[in-house]
Amino acid sequence: MSGAGVGAGNMGGVDGVDGVDGTDSTAPARLEAVLAADDIWSALFALAEDAPAGLPDAIGARYGRAAPAERHHLTWLLGALGEPAVPVLLRLLAESGGDGAKELLGTAVQRRLRIPAAELHRLAEELGAVEPLVDAMGLSEDAGFAPFLGGLLDHERLSGRAAMALGRLDAREWTVPVAERLPGLTGLRHGAFVVALELLDDPAAIPHLLRELETNREPAGDVHHALVALTGRHPLLPLDPPDGDHGRLLHGIWSERRPDSPVPPSVGPFALDSPRHARFTVEDGRGRIRIDYDPPAPGTSWPRWDKSLRIDGERVYHVGSDCGTCETTMTLLGWPPRTAREGADRLRTALADVDGLGSGVLDAAAPLIAELPTGHYRAHLTDLALERVTDPAASWWVRRRELREDAEPYATEAPLDDDWPGTAHFQLRDPVPGETPTYGALLPSQPLDALDAATVTRYASAITAGRRPAALALAWVEDVYVQAEYPERFLAAAVLDGHHKLAAYAAAGVPARVLLLSRAEDNWGPETGWSKAFDEVLGQLQDGGQRRGAPRDGPM
Repeated sequence: MSGAGVGAGNMGGVDGVDGVDGTDSTAPARLEAVLAADDIWSALFALAEDAPAGLPDAIGARYGRAAPAERHHLTWLLGALGEPAVPVLLRLLAESGGDGAKELLGTAVQRRLRIPAAELHRLAEELGAVEPLVDAMGLSEDAGFAPFLGGLLDHERLSGRAAMALGRLDAREWTVPVAERLPGLTGLRHGAFVVALELLDDPAAIPHLLRELETNREPAGDVHHALVALTGRHPLLPLDPPDGDHGRLLHGIWSERRPDSPVPPSVGPFALDSPRHARFTVEDGRGRIRIDYDPPAPGTSWPRWDKSLRIDGERVYHVGSDCGTCETTMTLLGWPPRTAREGADRLRTALADVDGLGSGVLDAAAPLIAELPTGHYRAHLTDLALERVTDPAASWWVRRRELREDAEPYATEAPLDDDWPGTAHFQLRDPVPGETPTYGALLPSQPLDALDAATVTRYASAITAGRRPAALALAWVEDVYVQAEYPERFLAAAVLDGHHKLAAYAAAGVPARVLLLSRAEDNWGPETGWSKAFDEVLGQLQDGGQRRGAPRDGPM
């Protein structure tokens, strides 16, 4: 998720201290000039982006004589400089007390640093129970802090953080005390305690979570998510739950299942709405390929926020959050392992030349579909006019800012680093036709620069001969209102199979045939459009293709 703030990449040098005109460009001199700048935050961002050698030491030397407001800026800068600044940050923390120590500790938590236990004990005596100390104890990997944290489970302000810190410490002796407090909690505190039980990963929490579904009026989705995580079972829920007590509905569904009895995935019958559009369900899906919440970041008050696309246990892309006013993002975190999948050869044979979904394509894809999470799915076989993007300036993730009407200046400056997903990818050559600005991108699950050239050439020859091999991708649509000012949709997809095919299509300038699988529950959007946004965007794509003269293959 990208916020609406100012990015480091947007800032130029600070006047008079960049060394170009012969002025002093040493770290202390540049730091002095930045702290005196009128636009202090712009100057700090620029200095962090182009940090001179010795800057952490210069910050450390200045910190002791700085005023409180200046220390705030210096602490932020230490956090922004990353690994080179860690020794200075830890030294200043050991030498500091009061508000300065609290702020430095908060920065250390954001950096996910492990603070020595002796230092945490000192800070506990001096600062008492404060938020960053609780978070730091959870990161310490020292079970000796569990009793202190357990003593905060009834603290009005710190209870949620304490519960999550116990979860990070894997202090399972506190599972039942955490679970027993659920009925008396509401809001973020309730969510934090549920997430803490997920982190503890202790089956002893399951009976308490089941009772919570039956008795508590809090939103039941968190409890359902925790039960899925703890049991490995994933029942199919109604896409649009009936009015009434959702918790009791979920309790009824869960009470019919034995959490200790695993069952194989069930892929529902494929219902073809047209030759190129089908619907189906998955129950008890393995979830080896899924979008899911990340564990809460230390220091945050939100127990559920960031999401990632996971493949075979690895976080591959960060995909933002459920925030309806945040920009759509995908950021590469790492490539998944290359593992053989059941039925892979049969699937690739079925996808070698595809005209419709009625020729056994979905049956061949069933073993891979079983790796997806439980949910209601759409399958679209579509032709996408794609291009391969290697330059950030050419990517829709970046260019969309320039296309916003009446955008504020910061929204049309040079792109934030967070906008570029961190890897070459494929994208729609043009925005999707429609009233709302809509863009599309297919991101790889393996590096495109490692593709085998001979394989790409072989597919290119098949395409030239009139064959239409299909790639396979997991897709979703985010329908958001960026900064509560700019409506925007993004068709995002992760390629599961067919990278060489897409490269061949893009090189040939021929629309790429792609089988898009979309889980309705993964589509972001306003309440009335959660399950419809994907179908709407694909319909707009086809209608736009018709206007450009592309052949129509039947109704969507």
